[in-house]
Amino acid sequence: MSRAFVKEDDAGTPEEKVNLPVSEHPNLVTPAGLKMLQDKARQYEEERADLKSHDSELSAQSHLPRVEQEMRYWEERLRTAIPVDLAKQPRDKVAFGAVVTVEDEDGKRHDYQIVGEDEAEPQNGKVSYVSPLARALDGSEVGDTIVWKRPAGDQELEVVAIRYEA
Repeated sequence: MSRAFVKEDDAGTPEEKVNLPVSEHPNLVTPAGLKMLQDKARQYEEERADLKSHDSELSAQSHLPRVEQEMRYWEERLRTAIPVDLAKQPRDKVAFGAVVTVEDEDGKRHDYQIVGEDEAEPQNGKVSYVSPLARALDGSEVGDTIVWKRPAGDQELEVVAIRYEA
C-alpha cells in the first residue's frame, strides 16, 4: 500500500476529536431550557448507540463522528447548566426568564422571552440573555423606554408588561 499521502506524524496516531465551540458566557437556563438540554443529550446518546450497533455499515461509520461531536457538545452544556428559578426573579423588573411585552414606535406590540443561549429562537420571540435586545431590556420596568441598538438602526421600545412563565 502506498504511503505517499500520509504524513509521518500522522502514522498510527488516533484521530483527534474536534469539539463544537462553547460560549464563554455562564450557561444560564430556564426550566424549559434544562429539559431541552437533557433531551438533546439523550437524543444524541441514543443516536450514537444506534450507529454503534450498525458499526459495519459505511453510512454509520461516516455519520458517527458528527453524532459524537454533537453528543459531547450537549453533554458539556448540560454539565455546565445553571438553572434559574423563575419564581425567584423580580416581578417588577426585566430579568432572565422574563416574557416582556414591548410596544414599538408604530404602536405594534411584540413579546420577547429572555432565555439561555441554546434556547434562543429569535423567530419565535426567544432571545438570548446576551443579545443586544435582552441587554437593553435588562433591569427595565413597565413604562420604561429602552433603545435597542440594531444593525438596521436603533429602535425605541416601551416596556408595557413583564411576566414569568413556569
